[in-house]
Amino acid sequence: MPKFDVSKTDLERLVGKTFSVEEWEDLFLYAKCELDNVWEENGQIYFKADSKDTNRPDLWSAEGIARQIRWALGFQKGLPRYEIEKSDVTVYVDEKLKDIRPYGVYAIVEGLSLDEEALKQMINLQEKVALTFGRRRREVAIGIFDFDKVKPPIYYRAAEKTEKFIPLGFDEELTLEEILEKHEKGKEYGHLIKDKPYYPLLVDSQGNILSMPPIINSELTGRVTTETKNVFVDVTGWDLKKIMLALNVVVTALAERGGKINSVKVVYKDFEIETPDLTPKTFEVELDYIKRLAGIELSDVEIKDLLERMFYEVELVEGKAKLKYPAFRDDIMHARDVLEDVLIAYGYNEIEPEEPKLAVQGRGDKFVGFEDAVRELMIGFGLQEVMTFNLTNKEAQFAKMNITEEDIVEIENPISLKWSALRKWLIPSLLEFLSQNTHEEYPQKIFEVGKATMIDESRETKTISESKLAVAIAHPRVTFTEVKEILESVIYHLGFKYELKETEHGSFIPGRVGKIIVNGQEIGIIGEIHPQVLENWGIEMPVAAFEIFLGPLYSEPYF
Repeated sequence: MPKFDVSKTDLERLVGKTFSVEEWEDLFLYAKCELDNVWEENGQIYFKADSKDTNRPDLWSAEGIARQIRWALGFQKGLPRYEIEKSDVTVYVDEKLKDIRPYGVYAIVEGLSLDEEALKQMINLQEKVALTFGRRRREVAIGIFDFDKVKPPIYYRAAEKTEKFIPLGFDEELTLEEILEKHEKGKEYGHLIKDKPYYPLLVDSQGNILSMPPIINSELTGRVTTETKNVFVDVTGWDLKKIMLALNVVVTALAERGGKINSVKVVYKDFEIETPDLTPKTFEVELDYIKRLAGIELSDVEIKDLLERMFYEVELVEGKAKLKYPAFRDDIMHARDVLEDVLIAYGYNEIEPEEPKLAVQGRGDKFVGFEDAVRELMIGFGLQEVMTFNLTNKEAQFAKMNITEEDIVEIENPISLKWSALRKWLIPSLLEFLSQNTHEEYPQKIFEVGKATMIDESRETKTISESKLAVAIAHPRVTFTEVKEILESVIYHLGFKYELKETEHGSFIPGRVGKIIVNGQEIGIIGEIHPQVLENWGIEMPVAAFEIFLGPLYSEPYF
């Protein structure tokens, strides 16, 4: 989760009221943050804020926290509104960037008065949004420039790799290729564009280079200081909706510092847009839903008041709340998101806990008991249980397994690319475990009973999670037969019969892989892992494995 430093004095200046450190511990909760640390530096008190919501980039700076607290405390209510003046500035986007980094959106913010703390927060917000929400600049990269040094119109264009400019922090010109090799940011983010035929550049009408998105700004225009009064904001990426949200977050934060927002016309080959677009978003929720799940007595008027303290414009109509909420938010996807805001405004600490009065006795889930019985069975076969993460990534599920990429359940705003999706099968997790234990003695015989998640459009959540058993055996002489004996014993003890049908699968050696069939239904796969897959994972020992769905094998008694 994003963590960032904020000055107590700066926060209180933005809120308009002073508080004790103890009071701030509770106030941070309104902004979905926890107070991680407090310290004094140069006579100033600083807080380490730990954000608990990766879907609220508008709360990742002092401006966002202060705005949320002003509303939560009732200093201001309803929908925040920001005036946008239309400028005469145009940015032209090169069609050649279509497969390189296709979209850019822009804004101008004038009349800023930036001190050191404001400057720190602007840089922090820029970095946190690009790092977390923007997936380390792959989806969102942000540039902020001294607009007084820019001569419109501006061109976002594809450039030859031999073009030169002075990158931020350097005093000599480098070619675009040299920037990727020599500059710290080029080394860190160069992989995003390194293999492209052209590199993106943002250039003004006089040929002055503003930046090389998503790598680095230029020394000429990209250094913003406390003397800077007017800024030009640039956001690039692959998803127009996502970069528009990032732009909205940045410009409204700057507006909280007294800046005046000016729009920019962006011209693409097939369409034109004016950015930023701060048109409020809409949602509708049943009031009975809020009352039923909140666990506290709330009237319609009280719900309206609480929602108005969380940035909503509320209209109560026939048992429903028709809502408008700010364009810098994109986290309202279900009625429960609205319910959460109601409870945050009410105050979680104000809710009195009650012991539930239930006329029933709890008992263990029978299928969980079945899973535990399978675990005991596998341990009895001499295998070691491992527990790996349900979260994974497409590379581990497909590329490293030597198979074609498929649709899987992905996380919209992952904290890390390594944990960006839910796994569809377990064998990759076992291979990752083996790859991390190559220094241990062999044979290594491991298993896991765990969940795999698949897309299912027929369900409300569009997904389904199924329980699976996966086994992997690694040693110099492991064979298909050895792992097949374990499969046979498992299915026999569960009271079923099975058959194998020859198949082809990129993760397994041809001729040594088969589909597992029970009662005419395919429930899994078994085979010897392909040498290319072993090489991808850095495993030097042969591996044989199988994986089966447990649902089709469930019955009582278990054995």
